[in-house]
Amino acid sequence: MTARSCPCGLPEAYEACCGRFHAGASAPTAERLMRSRYCAFVRRDGAYLLRTWHPRTRPERIDFDPGMRWTGLEIIETGDGSAFHSTGTVTFRASYRGGSLHERSRFERAGGAWVYVDGDFLD
Repeated sequence: MTARSCPCGLPEAYEACCGRFHAGASAPTAERLMRSRYCAFVRRDGAYLLRTWHPRTRPERIDFDPGMRWTGLEIIETGDGSAFHSTGTVTFRASYRGGSLHERSRFERAGGAWVYVDGDFLD
Protein backbone atom coordinates (compact mmCIF):
# COMPACT_ATOMS: atom_id res chain seq x y z
CA MET A 1 0.00 0.00 0.00
CA THR A 2 1.48 3.35 -0.99
CA ALA A 3 1.25 6.37 1.26
CA ARG A 4 -1.66 7.71 -0.78
CA SER A 5 -3.59 4.50 -1.41
CA CYS A 6 -6.86 3.96 0.41
CA PRO A 7 -6.77 1.99 3.68
CA CYS A 8 -9.52 -0.31 2.28
CA GLY A 9 -6.93 -2.07 0.12
CA LEU A 10 -7.96 -0.80 -3.31
CA PRO A 11 -5.18 0.94 -5.26
CA GLU A 12 -6.99 4.29 -5.55
CA ALA A 13 -6.13 7.31 -3.42
CA TYR A 14 -8.35 7.74 -0.35
CA GLU A 15 -10.09 10.83 -1.81
CA ALA A 16 -11.11 8.98 -5.00
CA CYS A 17 -11.98 5.77 -3.17
CA CYS A 18 -13.61 5.72 0.28
CA GLY A 19 -13.14 9.44 0.87
CA ARG A 20 -15.95 10.26 -1.54
CA PHE A 21 -18.34 8.03 0.43
CA HIS A 22 -17.21 9.59 3.72
CA ALA A 23 -17.95 12.98 2.11
CA GLY A 24 -21.55 11.99 1.31
CA ALA A 25 -21.67 9.92 -1.90
CA SER A 26 -23.56 6.61 -1.63
CA ALA A 27 -21.59 3.38 -1.97
CA PRO A 28 -22.83 1.54 -5.10
CA THR A 29 -22.46 -1.99 -3.68
CA ALA A 30 -22.44 -3.74 -0.31
CA GLU A 31 -18.73 -4.51 -0.80
CA ARG A 32 -17.84 -0.87 -1.39
CA LEU A 33 -19.84 0.08 1.72
CA MET A 34 -17.97 -2.60 3.69
CA ARG A 35 -14.64 -1.23 2.45
CA SER A 36 -15.64 2.34 3.28
CA ARG A 37 -16.74 1.29 6.77
CA TYR A 38 -13.41 -0.46 7.37
CA CYS A 39 -11.69 2.73 6.24
CA ALA A 40 -13.89 4.72 8.65
CA PHE A 41 -12.71 2.48 11.49
CA VAL A 42 -9.10 3.11 10.43
CA ARG A 43 -9.74 6.87 10.38
CA ARG A 44 -12.00 6.80 13.49
CA ASP A 45 -14.91 8.40 11.61
CA GLY A 46 -17.74 7.54 13.98
CA ALA A 47 -20.25 9.83 12.25
CA TYR A 48 -19.89 7.89 8.98
CA LEU A 49 -20.19 4.54 10.75
CA LEU A 50 -23.41 5.60 12.47
CA ARG A 51 -24.81 7.13 9.25
CA THR A 52 -24.24 3.84 7.36
CA TRP A 53 -25.64 1.57 10.10
CA HIS A 54 -29.23 0.32 9.76
CA PRO A 55 -31.51 2.28 12.15
CA ARG A 56 -32.90 -0.92 13.73
CA THR A 57 -29.43 -2.20 14.76
CA ARG A 58 -27.43 1.05 15.11
CA PRO A 59 -25.79 1.68 18.49
CA GLU A 60 -26.13 5.02 20.28
CA ARG A 61 -22.44 5.82 19.72
CA ILE A 62 -19.15 4.33 18.56
CA ASP A 63 -16.37 3.91 21.11
CA PHE A 64 -12.97 3.49 19.50
CA ASP A 65 -10.17 1.61 21.26
CA PRO A 66 -7.29 4.12 21.24
CA GLY A 67 -4.76 1.27 21.05
CA MET A 68 -6.35 -0.42 18.02
CA ARG A 69 -4.29 -0.20 14.82
CA TRP A 70 -6.00 -1.69 11.76
CA THR A 71 -3.46 -3.07 9.29
CA GLY A 72 -5.38 -4.54 6.36
CA LEU A 73 -8.62 -5.76 4.85
CA GLU A 74 -9.20 -8.95 2.85
CA ILE A 75 -12.56 -9.51 1.16
CA ILE A 76 -13.12 -13.27 1.16
CA GLU A 77 -16.56 -13.58 -0.42
CA THR A 78 -19.56 -11.48 -1.43
CA GLY A 79 -23.15 -12.58 -1.90
CA ASP A 80 -25.55 -10.38 -3.85
CA GLY A 81 -25.14 -6.74 -2.81
CA SER A 82 -24.99 -5.22 -6.31
CA ALA A 83 -27.09 -2.44 -7.79
CA PHE A 84 -29.68 -5.12 -8.66
CA HIS A 85 -30.13 -6.45 -5.10
CA SER A 86 -31.81 -5.22 -1.92
CA THR A 87 -29.65 -7.32 0.43
CA GLY A 88 -26.11 -8.61 0.40
CA THR A 89 -23.38 -10.21 2.46
CA VAL A 90 -19.64 -9.60 2.62
CA THR A 91 -17.29 -12.03 4.33
CA PHE A 92 -14.00 -10.40 5.25
CA ARG A 93 -10.94 -10.55 7.45
CA ALA A 94 -9.81 -7.27 8.97
CA SER A 95 -6.32 -7.46 10.41
CA TYR A 96 -5.07 -5.39 13.29
CA ARG A 97 -1.84 -5.30 15.18
CA GLY A 98 -1.94 -8.52 17.20
CA GLY A 99 -4.77 -10.37 15.44
CA SER A 100 -7.68 -10.29 13.03
CA LEU A 101 -11.46 -10.13 12.93
CA HIS A 102 -13.28 -12.54 10.58
CA GLU A 103 -16.92 -11.65 9.94
CA ARG A 104 -19.79 -12.24 7.54
CA SER A 105 -21.65 -8.92 7.45
CA ARG A 106 -25.23 -8.40 6.30
CA PHE A 107 -26.27 -5.31 4.37
CA GLU A 108 -29.62 -3.97 3.20
CA ARG A 109 -30.83 -1.02 1.21
CA ALA A 110 -32.57 1.62 3.32
CA GLY A 111 -33.88 4.69 1.54
CA GLY A 112 -32.03 3.55 -1.59
CA ALA A 113 -28.61 3.44 0.11
CA TRP A 114 -26.64 0.44 1.34
CA VAL A 115 -26.39 0.17 5.13
CA TYR A 116 -24.75 -2.30 7.50
CA VAL A 117 -27.25 -4.42 9.43
CA ASP A 118 -25.18 -6.85 11.52
CA GLY A 119 -22.71 -9.67 11.23
CA ASP A 120 -21.59 -13.04 12.50
CA PHE A 121 -18.05 -13.55 13.76
CA LEU A 122 -16.41 -16.56 12.14
CA ASP A 123 -13.70 -18.83 13.58
